[in-house]
Amino acid sequence: QVQLQESGPGLVKPSQTLSLACTVSGGSITTDYFYSYWNWIRQPPGKGLEWMGTIAPSGNTYYSPSLKSRTSISKYTSKNQFTLRLSSVSPEDTAVYYCARSERVGGSCDYWGRGTQVTVSS
Repeated sequence: QVQLQESGPGLVKPSQTLSLACTVSGGSITTDYFYSYWNWIRQPPGKGLEWMGTIAPSGNTYYSPSLKSRTSISKYTSKNQFTLRLSSVSPEDTAVYYCARSERVGGSCDYWGRGTQVTVSS
């Protein structure tokens, strides 16, 4: 069974770049989970879940229009990881960030990480 674990700094200063990694265990993203789509989703305090973006098996990426200019998702097959970079952060980017797996772009996610709190503050 696939398991996902987010990692990265819990505190980022305004205008800096937020960088998170999601480590996949229970199988290889290049073989066992080759056809999986890997997602980043966040939940600001007191708000609902917000889809940020997805990386497809092909490596193609899909981003939320509201975040596209600041977001980059990549895969690192040698580490069995995929990553999120969000540039020019502001306090409005404070949220719990989740990584998750789906079977298509826009599909429901069936496996989730536990989430990691990221606070943007000086």
